[in-house]
Amino acid sequence: MGHTYTQCFVHFVFSTKERRNLIVESIRERLWEFIGGIARKNGMMAITIGGTGNHVHVLIALPATMDIAKAAQLLKGGSSKFVHETFPEVTGFAWQQGYGGFSVSASQRDKVVEYIRAQEEHHRELTFEEEFIAVLRKHDIEFDPKYVWG
Repeated sequence: MGHTYTQCFVHFVFSTKERRNLIVESIRERLWEFIGGIARKNGMMAITIGGTGNHVHVLIALPATMDIAKAAQLLKGGSSKFVHETFPEVTGFAWQQGYGGFSVSASQRDKVVEYIRAQEEHHRELTFEEEFIAVLRKHDIEFDPKYVWG
């Protein structure tokens, strides 16, 4: 075969350090846009980005040459730097050390997009911690609850 054809959708989830509510309304839209720009600059396609005051969900299409860990590093590192440089009033901003990265099939892409877009509504009934544990279980990921939050 003369060409490489891939389709790799990844649903990233990561929170602020200690799940502090530092993604305030006044910076949220610009932060989401910046994360989309990081994706474009690095050959990824950000399909949708959303979240609340203490976490973000990013649905990304990865290029064939990039692994999940590198994508997470680029998204988290670049966006953290952006917040520090652009919004110095948001003191103590940092992302948690780890992240969730979940594969998404093409047939489920639209459902994940809607899920991410409905984050504000979703979190009226469920905390981020409850949501993240539910996502881990949905994807059959083994975990020890005492190590999930660092």
